Amino acid sequence: MKFIVLFGPQAVGKMTVGQELAKITGLKLFHNHMTIELVSQFFDYGTPAGKRLVSLFRREIFEEVSKSDLPGLIFTYVWAFNLQEDWDYVRQISDLFESRGAEVYWVELEADLAARLERNKDPHRLQHKPTKRNIKRSEQDLLKTMEKYRLNSNEGEIRKENYIKINNTFLSPEETAKAIRERFRL
Repeated sequence: MKFIVLFGPQAVGKMTVGQELAKITGLKLFHNHMTIELVSQFFDYGTPAGKRLVSLFRREIFEEVSKSDLPGLIFTYVWAFNLQEDWDYVRQISDLFESRGAEVYWVELEADLAARLERNKDPHRLQHKPTKRNIKRSEQDLLKTMEKYRLNSNEGEIRKENYIKINNTFLSPEETAKAIRERFRL
């Protein structure tokens, strides 16, 4: 089994790249908004109940997939590098898959702010992420989050053998997915 943690700031293209990677590898995609959108029908993600339910659903899915005979999982995540709890979370889910014999791959995406602001309005993104359809609010959240959190790693900060950092500002999702597949021979 292969477990790919695909991370980067909001609107960098994680879901879209993940969809393309799933197409060319046969791995399943579990993008972070799958649980957020489900739970937001009942509780705002920022509330204690919303966060607890998102965490619970994700944990249960990770447990079942890691025990299954699926070829692997691609999981997208916005990682705040200045929060120890995010480091701990990524380590926990990676350890779960590794403990069951999976190979873990770390894929970081980065893109210029202008590209991310444009992608934030993309119809494909909005189709899959209803909570982002209020563009003004979504854009404000994107900018505010950038001020509060460091959403890309520093040089040398991630010391994993199966790690790649891609600036996809000028790359298509297909090109980015192909680069990931080639780098890790997926």
